[in-house]
Amino acid sequence: MVTKFPDVWTLLSDARRRYGELFAEEPPQAAACAPGRVNLIGEHTDYNQGFVLPMALPFVTVVVGGPTSGQGVTVVTAAEDADEPRRVDFSLTGDGCSLSPGLPRWANYVKGVIQHYRAPGLPNFRAVVASSVPLGGGLSSSASLEVAFYTFLQQLKPDNGEKLGKVLACQQAEHTHAGVPCGIMDQFVSVFAREGHALLIDCRSLEATSVPLADPSLVILITNSNIKHSLTGSEYPTRRRHCEQAASALGKDSLRDVTIKELEEAKEKLDDVIYRRARHVIEEIQRTVQAAEALKKGSYKEFGQLMVESHNSLRDLYEVSCKELDELVSAAMEVEGVFGSRMTGGGFGGCTVTLLQAHAIDKAILHIQEKYSGTPTFYVTTPSEGSRTLSLI
Repeated sequence: MVTKFPDVWTLLSDARRRYGELFAEEPPQAAACAPGRVNLIGEHTDYNQGFVLPMALPFVTVVVGGPTSGQGVTVVTAAEDADEPRRVDFSLTGDGCSLSPGLPRWANYVKGVIQHYRAPGLPNFRAVVASSVPLGGGLSSSASLEVAFYTFLQQLKPDNGEKLGKVLACQQAEHTHAGVPCGIMDQFVSVFAREGHALLIDCRSLEATSVPLADPSLVILITNSNIKHSLTGSEYPTRRRHCEQAASALGKDSLRDVTIKELEEAKEKLDDVIYRRARHVIEEIQRTVQAAEALKKGSYKEFGQLMVESHNSLRDLYEVSCKELDELVSAAMEVEGVFGSRMTGGGFGGCTVTLLQAHAIDKAILHIQEKYSGTPTFYVTTPSEGSRTLSLI
């Protein structure tokens, strides 16, 4: 019932074998990996300079490769996508046109990372990419690829090793080459995550605090609705605009600076939709800080209640949930041993995240399957470590 993915060493072995088949004359000299992530709480707060509380997943992207005596760059993905070529070749020299976005789409993330890499003089190289991060489920396969590739490049031509610079370069890669104006959370947790910990990130100061989440009696259940509604693309920028309008009307730089008291006092001046969007963000920022404190104390019941409050707010005030996500959360909360559940990610489909006692996992999965109108996919996870190099010895 639970979908199992290859571990990092299996992925590494597969990537090395594929590399040997393609480039037998030049064995690989470097390998790296970086994880995907799930956000436990703190949704649509990152672009409002608020707090988020993600954790890294055991699902990773692995990059294997090395410099070549030949010309240009060759990158091959092991992903089975019939719609796009699995190999891309381009040059590191010339007017930069070879690094412009184009097809295949997956290669744009690679080109963006190379473009924003923080040390000049990269050598020509070959690389093979393999990943266990589910695509299209809101678990940040893109940031996993970006950070893994950057970590690989650091072995070919070291930069200054500054981690925040690495995060910002990968974020820029997504902005310029994938065309996604993402916040900082995904790349940040992929770089800075620690095994057994969630990461409380202040999206204004870019400071982070590791929060222990290593109780063996707990697990995190991610349930993929396998639904993606087309509203996502148009509604996301609309929500951002609503937040900016609310902050402006309240005379603040961002909703991070607004209290609920100030919002209520100004309610009559705000359009109802703008008011509800702002209320979600202001309360969600507060909830996220409270949730981190609850985890530190081991108050899992309190944390779970905050998760449910977050989901209800995303459903009713921010209006980014959907029928399928509501069904999954409702079904999870009917199971004894479940502390809390909520939608995670941008909304309109994708995944829910559920905190529950380990002994309740089979019961929860069975109950959700029975109650859900679609066909869900389940992943049972624990907090994992961030990006790292891998030994080829």
